[in-house]
Amino acid sequence: MTDANRRLEAVATGQLGAVSRSQAQAAGLTDRQLRRRVQSGVLHQHGPHAFGLPGHLDLRHRLRALVLDVGEPCWVAGPTAAALHGFDGFVLDEPLHLVLPRGRNVRRIGVVVHTTSELPPLDREERDGFPITSPARTLVDLARHVTADRLTAAIDGAIRDRLTSEDLIRRRASALRSKGRFGVPQLLDVLDGRAVTRGGHSWLEREFLRLVAAAGLPRPVTQQVLVQAGGRVVRVDCRFPGTPVVVELLGHRWHRSKQQMARDAERCNALVLDGYRPFQFTYDHVVDEAATVVAVVGAALARSV
Repeated sequence: MTDANRRLEAVATGQLGAVSRSQAQAAGLTDRQLRRRVQSGVLHQHGPHAFGLPGHLDLRHRLRALVLDVGEPCWVAGPTAAALHGFDGFVLDEPLHLVLPRGRNVRRIGVVVHTTSELPPLDREERDGFPITSPARTLVDLARHVTADRLTAAIDGAIRDRLTSEDLIRRRASALRSKGRFGVPQLLDVLDGRAVTRGGHSWLEREFLRLVAAAGLPRPVTQQVLVQAGGRVVRVDCRFPGTPVVVELLGHRWHRSKQQMARDAERCNALVLDGYRPFQFTYDHVVDEAATVVAVVGAALARSV
């Protein structure tokens, strides 16, 4: 292996196997040498200005190569940024989305290229080595492209994971509203609770809220601290205001060790002693026995009147 190849591999290894033309040239390879390596299969060419090592063909590698190919300034945006931030309901998928300053005329097959007249430092950051729109800016941009349910899941997950805050989302939405962000009214509707699943901290909680709304039952308050047990606060998934009825939702990953069983018993006892009536539903209950879940909750609320 030549020294140039070693230098090229060293650079690419730190970039998910991708390297730009300028980086390859800095490593000592001419355009002619790069072309020969592509023809022989030593390198893959992802665009006019980006290459990749064999064996690195997943979407994260392709996204890295795309960013290198387009060159600065550009940022990962939209659904692609949502996936990198880990928003609920978003996975890295095609088409990939980028945002560039208005005036840069860049087109790539299979890539959605957005442009913006303004992307201040508050709206951009770096995540896992990718230049990317901030969580709050990503949510504002998503609002014009996704349904209220998907937007609700993304917002609740981002706030739960402390990636942003509701106050910051509102401030960025207000600042950007006059700049052609047509999804801002939907974003504000979600933040104001007009989406029936708003407030759910997981898919299971949001599905329960949807069932409750569809059945015409009162909307519960989510993630409310009610009592203390064993020196710890007891935060319940759902509480129905004006009644003693509380609901806990147990997801797929829920399993109880001996210590967890003791803690759950303490929680339940503390709730009962304080006058609450706790109910528990598993993932399978909510998904496969929705009618039963609604009937139990409805009966509990009726008896609490």
